[in-house]
Amino acid sequence: MPTPRLAQALNALDALVDWERRDRRGMRVGLAPMVDLMERLGSPHQSFRAVHVTGTKGKGTTAALVSEVLARAGLRTGLYTSPHVERVNERVRIDGREVADDDLAAALEDALAARAAAIHAGTAADEATWFDLVTAAAFLVFQRARCDWAVVEVGIGGRLDSTNVVRGEVAVVTNVDLEHVAVLGATRAAIAREKGGIVKRGSVLVTGVHPDPGARPEDDAAGVLASIAEGQGAALVRPAQVAADLAERNADLARLALDALGQRGLRGARGETISGALLDAAAVDAARLPGRQELRSARGVPVLLDGAHVASSLERVLAEAARDRRLPPRQPVVVLALGRDKDAGAVLKVLAGSVDRLVCTTAASGPLRAAETMAEEATRAGIGAETAPDPAAALAQALQLAADGGWVLVTGSFHLAGATRPLLDAPRKAP
Repeated sequence: MPTPRLAQALNALDALVDWERRDRRGMRVGLAPMVDLMERLGSPHQSFRAVHVTGTKGKGTTAALVSEVLARAGLRTGLYTSPHVERVNERVRIDGREVADDDLAAALEDALAARAAAIHAGTAADEATWFDLVTAAAFLVFQRARCDWAVVEVGIGGRLDSTNVVRGEVAVVTNVDLEHVAVLGATRAAIAREKGGIVKRGSVLVTGVHPDPGARPEDDAAGVLASIAEGQGAALVRPAQVAADLAERNADLARLALDALGQRGLRGARGETISGALLDAAAVDAARLPGRQELRSARGVPVLLDGAHVASSLERVLAEAARDRRLPPRQPVVVLALGRDKDAGAVLKVLAGSVDRLVCTTAASGPLRAAETMAEEATRAGIGAETAPDPAAALAQALQLAADGGWVLVTGSFHLAGATRPLLDAPRKAP
């Protein structure tokens, strides 16, 4: 439970528009409220140097990997990620540790006061949202902790995201796929244009998006990113090869980002050159985030949590689970909750033939599809499906179905992961 002071600040915050819990088809995008907030708060985003990370999948993990190495090198480092799974403190970390409740509360109080002043003055921050204020509070926390660096994960897209007030010396675009199409655009090229909007003049763009000579113009995400980099005078860096494993892809991008920082002259507190070579197994293990390919268990049954909510991400999760020796060599029982703005047909197409059984549910928070609707669509797709009224009931049903040597995958929504995670045993260590 949060301290009373943080609980009070969060209650005030929850009165604001929160697009993480609404249908995003009507989402307001634009930087004017965030720019106004920053000016009213004394520009805390200018108090640290930054690495800015976006992408369809893996951006949070990649950001955490870069942050972990910088902190281990003795550089005071902030990490901002989203969404959180259980506690809002998960979003704001200093040297790998979640921000203390009262430190976060103090920053939120100041951000709320800045919004109140904007309402009184009739300036742009009078429309600041939940995410705007949490982002502003994170930057205040980093300023007050005297962070040398912050690694900042984009919320949605990039160009008009609240985080894009920072000047990332290195920008990372992990990958580009169809997501949030009502906000970002209906093609990979359009989405790449939004994500590439975080690239600043003279910076370095690290991306896992490789050229595809056969791509149609609307799918040429690599071409769009290359054009943006050229226009900003930014160096463009890609991995030489695309790793099959998503975790290794994330690590490859983090290494390239760290190499880029070292080439720009960054040194650790002991004088060592920052480079990807510092990302060892211990750093990878320490950088794990909740709800991202997180292996837990319940009643002796392995349970994999992953907030994948687009078909390509879920496809990768299933492929990597099939190679994970900690999981039984069987198809999983899947607990699924999916946002109303997600492509359910594409997700179910990935699941068809790859799951033992599907338990459809919903959660109290978030604009999620009705469990009955999901189950009907799954049945039409040829998947054996049933429903549960809430995540706890869904997990119980799935554990019963997987009790005879099976395993459970909880996926489709970070809201679902957050409702399920407290019901599970302690994390299982990587081999």
